[in-house]
Amino acid sequence: MSMTSMVVLGLSIATVLLLLGAFLVTVRHDRKGRTSAPPVEVAPVETPLAAPVGAPGHAGTDYTDPRTIRVGDRIEVLGSPARVLGALHISWQGHEWVEFLLRDASRRFQWLSVEAHAGDPPHLEVQLWTDVPTQGMVPAKSTLIMEDVEFFPMERGTAAFRGEGDTGLPERGLLDFADYRASDGRLLSFERVQGRSWTASYAQPLPPGSIAITRRAS
Repeated sequence: MSMTSMVVLGLSIATVLLLLGAFLVTVRHDRKGRTSAPPVEVAPVETPLAAPVGAPGHAGTDYTDPRTIRVGDRIEVLGSPARVLGALHISWQGHEWVEFLLRDASRRFQWLSVEAHAGDPPHLEVQLWTDVPTQGMVPAKSTLIMEDVEFFPMERGTAAFRGEGDTGLPERGLLDFADYRASDGRLLSFERVQGRSWTASYAQPLPPGSIAITRRAS
């Protein structure tokens, strides 16, 4: 075979190899394009909404309005039954509130005070008072110690009251009071009616829904 023939044959083989290689590359690229999964659209991550927060309840619709309590009613306070024996309607410097005398199932007496406060929003202050021994103490104008707890003076004055039902007090009269608060928020109040001896009691604030009227007075 002449040199020229060999060169032509070599070029022909090289050309065939190049064409075959280009064909294989094209086929591989085309197969890859068909078998690959199409790109998945990822939805943007949305910030989750905050959990719903319960709105404050409203007296009279979501729970018993303590201002509707009447003498003779049977109620439940923190799940314990009690009867409303009497009430004191008290006024002092434009403020008005009511104190109900309760007798529970164990025949223990307690006072329940209900006072509406103006504000934004207005709110009710409902407190259950439990007597504490005063041992002849009188309300000081400065701090005082009661059962190893230091109390600081808040308000004091003389209020007018009107009695209703059985309270053990005159139908009308004057009531001296002195209120104190401890650093832990505990409340202490002294009261004296018509010059009688001072009595003292601790307050337990009651949350909404802790009072229910079980039977109305007839």
